[in-house]
Amino acid sequence: MSQIKYLLDEHVNPHYKHGLQRRRPEIIVWCIGDPGAPDKSTLDPDILVWCEERGFILVTNNRSSMPVHLRDHLASGRHCPGIFVINMRLSMGAIIDELELIWQGSELAEYRDLIRHLPIS
Repeated sequence: MSQIKYLLDEHVNPHYKHGLQRRRPEIIVWCIGDPGAPDKSTLDPDILVWCEERGFILVTNNRSSMPVHLRDHLASGRHCPGIFVINMRLSMGAIIDELELIWQGSELAEYRDLIRHLPIS
């Protein structure tokens, strides 16, 4: 079973979570604001620390400031399991397919300290 877990940014539609879990109930997908996840309005640098400490890949649509936050995070000697940036021109089904494929066929270490734009397949 995959060790990949996803944290969906608060601006990512929670239907992605439901769609993934409908297909694969064993996938761990949390949304910002879920119990145990960072609260809504948590600052991006704090979200990166949370993801690092818990081993979650961040799924976001924030392609402008997230690279800066990741650079600063890494410059401070920290690490990140990875960040996936959603291409909002893709259908929800295509993005769910992509996240499922990554979960199925990848190892967490493949994405360490990287930002990857979906689709990557």
